[in-house]
Amino acid sequence: MSTQRKPEFIAEEVSEQAVQDYLEANPDFFERHGALLGQLELPHGAGGAVSLVERQISMLRQRELGLERQLKELIGVARANDVLSSKIHELTLQLLAARNLQGCVAAIEEAMRSGFGADHAILVLFGDASLFGDIHSGRFFRVIERDDETLGPFDTFLKGNGPRCGQVRDSQRAFLFHEDAEEIGSVALVPLGDKAQIGFLAIGSADADRFHPGMSIDYLARVGDLVAGALKRY
Repeated sequence: MSTQRKPEFIAEEVSEQAVQDYLEANPDFFERHGALLGQLELPHGAGGAVSLVERQISMLRQRELGLERQLKELIGVARANDVLSSKIHELTLQLLAARNLQGCVAAIEEAMRSGFGADHAILVLFGDASLFGDIHSGRFFRVIERDDETLGPFDTFLKGNGPRCGQVRDSQRAFLFHEDAEEIGSVALVPLGDKAQIGFLAIGSADADRFHPGMSIDYLARVGDLVAGALKRY
């Protein structure tokens, strides 16, 4: 009787899927057959060939480069967030130092212009304009009744929650920025209070991609909460 060890399986042709399944089920296969790993060659470049080990090294290097790019992107985001946090902190200090509504509005305008680099910005408060005649801040500050018909284009925004970013309708741009409307490429609308109870802040940029629907609005929401809290004191 023959004592020759029989193979585990005999087949005229093994499918690629079967090989793949076997290697996935036995990830240590090439550790047990190191010589085979060095003998395998894969097509590379213009008719050349590389061993499987070399191909794995190449793939690991490519993966390393990808991870390095991701790390750089994360570092960039972290630095940008740190800058924004510093700007919000500075705005907080300025609002705390304000002794009246005029000082509060001036601090907000300065933060939008220099701290946050807005090309154009406007603070809209809801109320009787005659009660704010002593506030002088040019076109940045505007008071209007909540039910004024000119606010119709903002109806959806005012009934919602949270900031809105992106390109706005011509009627919205005209209401906010008047003769500067054509310069505005994108806008961030920031409600002040729940469902814009006391008003809203509009930040305009000439860059059409500066504010877009897919961007994070966490910091804008924080600015809105901060400004609303400061204004409620007056």
